[in-house]
Amino acid sequence: MPDTTLTAQNKKVLLTVLGTVQDAGSPQMACQKSCCANLSEAEMSRRKVCSLALTIENNSAYLFDASPAIAHQFHSLQKKGVLDLAGIFLTHAHMGHYSGLLQLGREAWNSKQVAVFAMPRMAAFLQRNAPWEQLLRLENIKINPLADQSPIAIEGGVRVTPIVVPHRDEYSETVAYWIQGPTKSALYLPDIDKWERWETPIEEWIKKVDYAFLDATFYDGNELPNRSMAEIPHPFVVESVKRFQKLAASEKEKIYFIHLNHTNPLLNRTSKAYQQLSEKGFKIAEKGLQLAL
Repeated sequence: MPDTTLTAQNKKVLLTVLGTVQDAGSPQMACQKSCCANLSEAEMSRRKVCSLALTIENNSAYLFDASPAIAHQFHSLQKKGVLDLAGIFLTHAHMGHYSGLLQLGREAWNSKQVAVFAMPRMAAFLQRNAPWEQLLRLENIKINPLADQSPIAIEGGVRVTPIVVPHRDEYSETVAYWIQGPTKSALYLPDIDKWERWETPIEEWIKKVDYAFLDATFYDGNELPNRSMAEIPHPFVVESVKRFQKLAASEKEKIYFIHLNHTNPLLNRTSKAYQQLSEKGFKIAEKGLQLAL
């Protein structure tokens, strides 16, 4: 089992889960189904769009994805003493993963040259389209270019490596991130089409890292009866569980399912699906979870 005990020594480099929900959040706009209709204020506060924070010495923070809830998420870090937003690593150009950049603009923070780490198509998308190009023109952000499987060294002895994965790449490529800390490492992979479409077996990555944050958008294929699931492919949780069932318990315990659609029963801690998954040795990522790197 991964050692997640937070001592004074290993608090120097931390991963914090800032959100676990799919791009559109929960409750999702106009949804009147039971999954959204009766959520308490406390439950809605718990359900923020998917993002991770990497904090160094509790001073600098790097975000993985700029979610629509970025203002709330960064404030939660500031309350814990974080002083500086050192950079944002973008995975791809779907709404829940980059739209928070607007909070850095003229109408909001009006930040000064915050580093945005982006792959070539993602960078070109920001450079060529409004309102994103204004962020660059006004120097609210600056692009730090990335390349597939080329590590970037940042402070605190941390290396971050983008890994291209197959996804619906209408506007940009899609990457996962391998985040290597001084003693442990994590894989952040919130979006992928299907495990079978990736030339690299996901099990190899689970073996390589200490924590694996994996796409769990839909629990199964029955969640959106009025939409074609073929148009929005993701690994169903039931497919992932079947694929991973032969893994050793120590490998299963590394897995944190993340990026949950508002219809996903794993958002409900009292659901049968949640209980069954926990009994099988898997974890569902929770907002506020901290892991030492």
